[in-house]
Amino acid sequence: MEQHLLYKYFANQASDEEMQQIKTWVETSEENEATFRRERKLYNAILLSEHSYQNSNFISKLRTSSNRFMMSEWIKIAAVVLITFGLTSTLFMLGDGTRGLNQEWQSIIVPAGQRANVILADGTNVWLNACSRMTYPTAFAKGKREVKIDGQAYFDVTRNERHPFVVHTSQMDIEVLGTKFDVNAYTSEHVFETSLMEGYVKVQSTQNKQASVILSPNQKTSLVDGKLVVGAVTDSNEYRWKEGLYCFRDKIFPEIMHDLGRYYDLKIKINTNRMDKVTLSGKFRISDGLDYALRVMQNDIDFTYFRSQVDNTVYIN
Repeated sequence: MEQHLLYKYFANQASDEEMQQIKTWVETSEENEATFRRERKLYNAILLSEHSYQNSNFISKLRTSSNRFMMSEWIKIAAVVLITFGLTSTLFMLGDGTRGLNQEWQSIIVPAGQRANVILADGTNVWLNACSRMTYPTAFAKGKREVKIDGQAYFDVTRNERHPFVVHTSQMDIEVLGTKFDVNAYTSEHVFETSLMEGYVKVQSTQNKQASVILSPNQKTSLVDGKLVVGAVTDSNEYRWKEGLYCFRDKIFPEIMHDLGRYYDLKIKINTNRMDKVTLSGKFRISDGLDYALRVMQNDIDFTYFRSQVDNTVYIN
């Protein structure tokens, strides 16, 4: 369903024909109904910012989208205001209003089922994956350019040799001058990995300041038993999540289900241990929906599933 039609419906501007089209689409599947509810929440959050936007000036630009990753320009702009004015929205972001030395810090929270693209004050481009949080200054002070990440983010850093760019996570710090790299650092999942595409980065453990590594392009480092372990990036498709693709190679079924739950904002419960060690490789457009992904995997694995609207959970048997 085209997003602009849903927004016309929410604004009571849809024609009778369009209203019937939306009604039919919602009733077609539970997934469509969930998407409808999610878009309604986004629309309501944007309304909160409408009055503030008319009198605002802001530095950072934010682009955020639903599972279909489509937003009109006015929606993108309105989303920025939710950050700039510190409005709290459980939908996708929170202004935290903390202050450092001549710096005002703010946070973006990307919920399950969403992703965001942020352009920082220095021109650095950041893509944030679902269930991620980034804290950053509205303008960088003298010295290092520093941001904090809990979740997954892809950075295209504007080069500035006098002002290194530093990404802080709970377990590692990544310092660069100008480069492209991916950070996977979900604190709740105890996953900490940095993968380098271009340039060079220095990765340092926050627990042991003596432990650090320098990565070259197509290398990655992971935190294993408190140590930084360097390996090769064997599949660049893994980092195409920012394009709306979920790609995986030789990944066990439970981990795939965990990732899909994050992408589609629901719980997936596996009621059997038959697939605990089953590995799969594949690639899906996130916009194709969970049902499509599960049906494709059913070609390789014998399982059934059903979705409960009561607890927003998919049960796999």
